[in-house]
Amino acid sequence: MRAGRFIPGPFRGKVSQKGGGLLPHPEPRVVTRHPVLAVREGRLGGVRRSGRGSGRHGGQGTPTRLAAAGALLAAVLLPGLAMQPAAQAADGDVTFTVGLLNEVDSFNPFRGIEAEAFEMWALTYDYMITYNMEDISPEPGLATTWETTDDGLSWTFDIREGVTWSDGEPLTAADIAYTYNRVMSGNIEGATWSSYLNGVDTVEAPDATHVVLTMKRPNAVLPLLPIPIVPEHIWKDVDSKEVKSYAAAPSDGQSVVGSGPFRLIEGEAGGSTYRFEANPDYWQGAPHIDKLVFRVYKSEDPAVQALIKGEIDFVEDITALQVDSLKDEETITAQMGDTGGFNEIAFNTGAVSLKTGDEIGDGNPALKDPKFRHALGYALDLDQIISKVYQGAGDPGTTIVPPAYEGFHWEPPEDVKFTFDLDKAGELLDEAGYEVGDDGLRTMPDGSPLGTLRLAARTDSSGNVSLRTMDFFQEWLSEIGIKAEVETYESSKLTDVILEGTFDAFEWGWYVEPDPDSMLSYMTCDQRENWSDSWYCNADYDALYEAQNQEMDLPTRQDMVKQMQEMLYTDSPYLVTAYWSTGEAVRSDRFACLQPQPDPGGIWLIQYGIHNYLSVRPAEDAGDCDGVASASRPTLAAAGADESDGSNGLWLGAAGAAVVVVLLAGGIALRRRGSAGDRE
Repeated sequence: MRAGRFIPGPFRGKVSQKGGGLLPHPEPRVVTRHPVLAVREGRLGGVRRSGRGSGRHGGQGTPTRLAAAGALLAAVLLPGLAMQPAAQAADGDVTFTVGLLNEVDSFNPFRGIEAEAFEMWALTYDYMITYNMEDISPEPGLATTWETTDDGLSWTFDIREGVTWSDGEPLTAADIAYTYNRVMSGNIEGATWSSYLNGVDTVEAPDATHVVLTMKRPNAVLPLLPIPIVPEHIWKDVDSKEVKSYAAAPSDGQSVVGSGPFRLIEGEAGGSTYRFEANPDYWQGAPHIDKLVFRVYKSEDPAVQALIKGEIDFVEDITALQVDSLKDEETITAQMGDTGGFNEIAFNTGAVSLKTGDEIGDGNPALKDPKFRHALGYALDLDQIISKVYQGAGDPGTTIVPPAYEGFHWEPPEDVKFTFDLDKAGELLDEAGYEVGDDGLRTMPDGSPLGTLRLAARTDSSGNVSLRTMDFFQEWLSEIGIKAEVETYESSKLTDVILEGTFDAFEWGWYVEPDPDSMLSYMTCDQRENWSDSWYCNADYDALYEAQNQEMDLPTRQDMVKQMQEMLYTDSPYLVTAYWSTGEAVRSDRFACLQPQPDPGGIWLIQYGIHNYLSVRPAEDAGDCDGVASASRPTLAAAGADESDGSNGLWLGAAGAAVVVVLLAGGIALRRRGSAGDRE
């Protein structure tokens, strides 16, 4: 009998540094991650593909936890009864079912901001440029090759022939040009994707197999263009007024028209189940699975329970403790994977209406002062947060570009770097005029009360990270004379609060691409009321952003990016708390051949691109996983059982009966909640 496997993985993103240098561009899922902005671990749009994790842990001793414990015990004693190691359904189709902890906020590739939405778009639509699995660098997608002039003012992409949309219409360079022009001209379409087309003057398709970008100025981010290509013959009927409400979801029994490896046949934004069928005519070859199903769970516990019981085949965004608890499961392989993401405490630095210039919201005026914000950086014990909040699955944070991207990352010198020093925090506040009053609380420089800081936490963050972080922060603030209270929100509501400016501070996070241009852009003045969630604005920062975006000399550009991080560190619109890793688990008795991205040390799903949805296959068909040594391997427990003389099966059957009796006697079985009730 083969034991299950546990892959700890480094607790810090160590993206492959080929040649000791920089990692080129990833796809935007993540950045990964703000609501207002982007892909934040769920949020308004774009590279925040950081789909911010959702799901709060239930308290110990709840029926869900007891059910999970019972299922785990049964799985340990009765591996053969938990679920047969077969991926094939009764109709003969092979279905791979994934458990998510956050819902899809939109299937419209111009509207969503959650990481899960980016995953659905990648399955449905193609990109002109896709991503390498080892270091997330650009590699051919719909474009087979590309070239640029010496001055960087013209780019020509050769587009592959023979690609069709799912309704049979040909996909040509005209569809790509249409998509990019729509991004450049549309307010909604451009909100998520326009930064990739900075400096572009025109996009043309001179024929069916070529796309030409003519530039007003160089764009250092090219050829990175992770923009989903939509069918012109469908989208030309969706005008600029309709795009905001256009669902791009199945209707009247018709699947969504796309060109990707799967076709969306069932599901709606905010729903609990999304169903895809394989595209047998996909240009990279048909997937090894026939159907792909995503189910949304309210928290990690019921999702892990469903995995153990065999109701799903994969679960993402689980905690380090849950990964560790699965390490002895012979039918499951679990790992901690590096995300290339960070979490932060963000401040309301001054919300304004860009139309009128008037202040909006009700943010605490002290937070407009960078000296006040910076002082609070010394009131965070990041080592304790990593240990107690993240269960050790992360590293203390510093800047918005993770250290994995070492060519771009700026590490604060020791004499500048935040340490947990409440005395220093108090001294800096005193120097800035925020002195302690007679009541022991800090005052504004004019002597008026500072008031109470509102600390917004997300109730749907994985592992309850958001609330626990803010609880610690509240306690430390009280020790330096600042009164604070923690308020809780679902992520969707917190997005509205941020856009309204009716907050003081919140906790959230982002996934960051190896080329950090998009993440850097979210901190510019123009992104207020859009992807910016801190309302930060600094003209010097903006000037550096524009300069680095068109700087073609890599070392010079990297130096500019480091200067930008230093500015942010000093002004402190964000206090970066953690660079985190995330837990995943797969039923390895059923499926195999999931490759980490980056490789080694990365994650299996919610990646940049769709490689693993093409490579995953039934365990019995794994072979050598197409020669990918790092890919997940099968644990065929059932095969081992077949070689026995049957006595083990009799013993397990008796043991199983005893377990059931014990569970029933304890009242656990009667209280077990069905999996459907635990899903959204």
